Amino acid sequence: MANCKGIAVIARLKWVQRVHGDPGWARFKDALADETREAVERHILPHGWVPMRTFIDVNVTADRLFGGGDLRLCKELGAWAAQENLPKVFRLFYRLGTPTFVFERAAKLWSAHYDSGRLELASPAAQRAHLSLYDFDEPHRAHCLSVLGWAAKSIELSGARVVQADELKCRTRGEACCELAVAWA
Repeated sequence: MANCKGIAVIARLKWVQRVHGDPGWARFKDALADETREAVERHILPHGWVPMRTFIDVNVTADRLFGGGDLRLCKELGAWAAQENLPKVFRLFYRLGTPTFVFERAAKLWSAHYDSGRLELASPAAQRAHLSLYDFDEPHRAHCLSVLGWAAKSIELSGARVVQADELKCRTRGEACCELAVAWA
């Protein structure tokens, strides 16, 4: 069973609270699976490990209640988390680095955020890249789309403009890896 750092879940909880206020928060908590609701009420620690099923439930529930029920909101939640979780000290890192530089560092730091799988920067070229996710236990499109949203926001935080952010492959469709394509200008 895969785990992620609590900070990823906390960012999405903050999104629900800030964007939908107390009424939306109450509705959201009521809609969560019992196990997820209990974890949220116990307070998730930012640097503690949280089961991916909790991360997935938070994303899927938010999408069902506040999105279109098609998981597209997960991309927005991933972008929100990129901005929310970025300490001010790293903002300079984004501004001075290129998106490719950021993606190279993200691939190297994958295991600091997830205890499963690996992220590889595949086919880096001028102003475009493919990010491939391999060997992740319990793959889920909500996770892939969240990573895609994070990647798109990382491009913006680096001072560039996103011209492509697409999911090309997904293990949930029987493919060997999950592959995301991003391009910027």
